[in-house]
Amino acid sequence: MERADVPGLVAVVLVTLATLAIGTWGLRFSRTTSDFFVASRTVRPGLNASAIGGEYLSAASFLGIAGLLLVGGAEMLWYPVGWTAGYLVLLVLVAAPLRRSGAYTLPDFAEARLGSRTVRAACSLLVVGIGWLYMIPQFEGAGITLRSAIGAPEWAGSLVVAGIVLANVTSGGMRSVTFVQAFQYWLKLTALLVPAAVLVAVWWGDGRPDGIGGGDWSNPVAGDGGVGLYTTYSLIAGLFLGTMGLPHVVVRFYTNPDGRAARRTTVVVLALLGLFYVWPPVYAALGRVYGGRLVAEGRSDVLVLELPRAMLDGVGGDVLTGLVTAGAFAAFLSTSSGLAIAVSGVLTQDVTSRLVSEQRGVAAFRFAAMVAVVVPVLAALLVRNVGVAQSVGLAFAVAASTFCPLLVLGIWWRRLTDAGALAGLAAGGLGAGGAAIATLAGYAPGGWAGALLAQPAAWSVPVAVLVMVAVSLATADREPAHARRFLVRLHTPESLSR
Repeated sequence: MERADVPGLVAVVLVTLATLAIGTWGLRFSRTTSDFFVASRTVRPGLNASAIGGEYLSAASFLGIAGLLLVGGAEMLWYPVGWTAGYLVLLVLVAAPLRRSGAYTLPDFAEARLGSRTVRAACSLLVVGIGWLYMIPQFEGAGITLRSAIGAPEWAGSLVVAGIVLANVTSGGMRSVTFVQAFQYWLKLTALLVPAAVLVAVWWGDGRPDGIGGGDWSNPVAGDGGVGLYTTYSLIAGLFLGTMGLPHVVVRFYTNPDGRAARRTTVVVLALLGLFYVWPPVYAALGRVYGGRLVAEGRSDVLVLELPRAMLDGVGGDVLTGLVTAGAFAAFLSTSSGLAIAVSGVLTQDVTSRLVSEQRGVAAFRFAAMVAVVVPVLAALLVRNVGVAQSVGLAFAVAASTFCPLLVLGIWWRRLTDAGALAGLAAGGLGAGGAAIATLAGYAPGGWAGALLAQPAAWSVPVAVLVMVAVSLATADREPAHARRFLVRLHTPESLSR
């Protein structure tokens, strides 16, 4: 093995061992089915916020943003801004009422709110679909990282991450994964912050040279120069509204003791995400000076991984490379684990519990976890060369077009009916989901058709909301009899309802 490969290999091994060790330690606290699903609803705001930061800051955050900013300039800042602001929308509209619903999963909430098994089944399909769509770029990013760090084939990284995630999720469920993800947030922050500080010092010592684009890193260097007004607004809509519909994000709020703790968790998450997202633009700015080769080769996704050696020779570059590799690997593990938990919970309740005895709820969960991980890793091995951040953006668009209208209307509008919910979920899911599938399949027409497919949220979210409202009004006789009582429960603080 070449000396240059050693730091990356050491980093991957250390992160893997730490992840498995913490997961095994957490297994001591996982005994019941509730522990596996929602950590028995006992996770405090500080720990839960760190865990949310760990699972939310995915491959797109750690690798994709810096690459997008390198090529697309300041217009791409909407990605980190949108991913952070989505939690503000979640805080204001959803966090506390959703926790007070007492549900385990999004399908649980939908059934409790609307009294319909059919709506529950539709939500289960969407949770699984969105979860798998989001997992694909995690496995793809793992392959990119291992190829850059140690020269391994891309499929190896996907399989390694899938194996570690399976071991963690099946061993201790949500309670075990909570400790792992909290650790991984702080590892990822350190892995970006420390190298960034060193590299800025190196740039300063070099005389603060200008880079491609005349030194103004905010200007795009991509061939067409911009993403267009529609694409920008569609991206904003998808990112702002999609956060509340992501299954691995929503399930975290079920682990809080009460609604007040859910709100406090969200406030802390906003601070943690803001602290993290300060650093990808630093890498992009330095990439304008030292990363011209990556832009020319179309390899901007690996900027964070390769910038240390581009700026520093010898041991210093190796150590920083090992650190950012460790952070990237932690990003794939934490996000994939959260998604696997969310998808496994839905599959357990609606599929595998029917195949495995109800008395063996943990066994059903573990079987579901295998299905939840194996399917997307196989898809990741087949689907290549789709940008990591772009894939995640599509998952946000689908979530914004389906669960966002369902949650907002279900929590704040009494007249929502099961027929309206089904019609809106179908309109948003087929619209945004069809656009995502076409994009992942490589269909990329030019002009407006390409923009509408690549960024569907601007049209798919309004369509879903209008259909959901219109059909609910047309089927007013199907309004659940318990709707008023249920909404009172969602909006009554626990201190008053006891």
